[in-house]
Amino acid sequence: MNLFTETSLSPDILKAIGELGYESPTEIQKQTIPFILSDIRDLIALAQTGTGKTAAFSLPILDMIDDTSRKIQLLVLCPTRELCLQISKDIKNYSKYMNIKTTAVYGGSSIVEQMRSLKEKPQIIVGTPGRVIDLINRKALDFSAIHWLVLDEADEMLSMGFKDELETILSETPETKQTFLFSATMNKEVERISKNYLTKPHRISVGSINEVKKNITHEYYVVGYRQKKEALKRLIDANPNQYSIIFCRTRMETQEVADFLMQNGYAADALHGDLSQAQRDTVMKKFRLKNIDILVATDVAARGLDVNSLTHVIHFSLPDDPEVFVHRSGRTGRAGKDGISMALIKPEESRKLKQIKSATKIEIHERTIPTGDQIIKAQVGGVFEKLFTEHEDLFEFDDSLIPDLSNFTKEELVHQLLQFQLKDLALYYKDKHDLVEQKLSSRDDDYSRRDRGRDRDRDRGRDRDRGRDRDRGGKPRRKDENMVRFFFNLGKKDHLKKLDVLDIINKATAGGKTKKRAEIGDIEILEKFSFFEVEKSFKDNVLSNIQSMKFKGKDMRAEVAN
Repeated sequence: MNLFTETSLSPDILKAIGELGYESPTEIQKQTIPFILSDIRDLIALAQTGTGKTAAFSLPILDMIDDTSRKIQLLVLCPTRELCLQISKDIKNYSKYMNIKTTAVYGGSSIVEQMRSLKEKPQIIVGTPGRVIDLINRKALDFSAIHWLVLDEADEMLSMGFKDELETILSETPETKQTFLFSATMNKEVERISKNYLTKPHRISVGSINEVKKNITHEYYVVGYRQKKEALKRLIDANPNQYSIIFCRTRMETQEVADFLMQNGYAADALHGDLSQAQRDTVMKKFRLKNIDILVATDVAARGLDVNSLTHVIHFSLPDDPEVFVHRSGRTGRAGKDGISMALIKPEESRKLKQIKSATKIEIHERTIPTGDQIIKAQVGGVFEKLFTEHEDLFEFDDSLIPDLSNFTKEELVHQLLQFQLKDLALYYKDKHDLVEQKLSSRDDDYSRRDRGRDRDRDRGRDRDRGRDRDRGGKPRRKDENMVRFFFNLGKKDHLKKLDVLDIINKATAGGKTKKRAEIGDIEILEKFSFFEVEKSFKDNVLSNIQSMKFKGKDMRAEVAN
């Protein structure tokens, strides 16, 4: 029985969603569809990503839209082009048997083509704020007749800095419209937007931050910066047959991790903002089709990628916002399936981890990086799991094609087949030392005190490297012969962030002796100064060029750290 029939939607819509396999409304759909169909009030709907929000707002609006009019009646604003394309595609599928045209407008694609599409008089516009503003300025969009405005993932749009664009667009729409604000969280900015632009809104809240983790196991692994990629490889090898997203903080880190995995033979690829739209579409298509089973992505780029069968989410770098941690983790464990969220954290990130635990009330269990023996054991289990669960594409052998194996016992055959299957992996880990476990301790709670000590070390006589190694409780730093470590005169007090350092280094090393981008190693930002590592061949570029640059009006100075 299709329970959507109880929602009073039109036969054309029911037919379309029935063909898509929709049988029973999700909780957000159960509450939102009847409200929109029967009420003229504005709406604030709080629900996590992946709960069916697009159908929740679009199905009832499609039921009421005037398909004889060629004016824009519905505007949907969303944070990213991926989500914009996904919403547009969904609405087109829902309106398959209706005389309704939907157009998506977003950055990274030809604005001329989109303006040409707008001349076909669509009734529905799905867009990102920046591109919508561009089209308004070009007089290509007229929202004077819209009846409904949807702000989808409003919290994400505001966190990405679209506050001014949203307010400009909202001011272009008639006061008589009905506004629906969908968000995963109700932070101060979302609250302010709702107070200024929604009129006595009805509220629907589905689930809570704690419910995201119900069927998700959360784990964390403590590992030094230089061992993170090797630790990541071990986690992937110890969890065979996974279909996962690995989250990174920056575009550069995302590409580096994806390159590392691909060079090591994994079916992986990167998704970040430096890719062209065509490249992004190709990567997302490969991942949806499972032509690749590991996607390395930034948080923003992964928006709009909606898959329900992820087995793992791996946080290669912890996010600053606990809510982002929840959103990332919530991408696994969907459709009633169990999921695993794994985080790689540096020893000095104990405070950030405690903040995430406190804010989310999630139990995150510490685990140790798998040993070589544990990995091979897991791989053996993965072979048998695949052998007895994947039958779709099995070739039916005629018994006459199979040679006489009577001279071998079943145990001998299994042993030989496993050796054949896992030989390369076993050889890789045979002579590998297990990663040294790095415990979080009370040292990490004295982080600010250590920072002050490091400042004094620097002022007293450049004994900072030895002092920092002792503070970490570890062995003296092992130098990478291909990297040069620099002292940098700006730090946290100057509001310096790692992304700023990356940008400074890239500008300083542009046009070096080689055409390739400089390899960047460890970046450590302290209270009054910082350290960073850059590929040795770019040493002179850094020393000469940074001196002539400024950061927020301040002079910059870099020198080789002894």
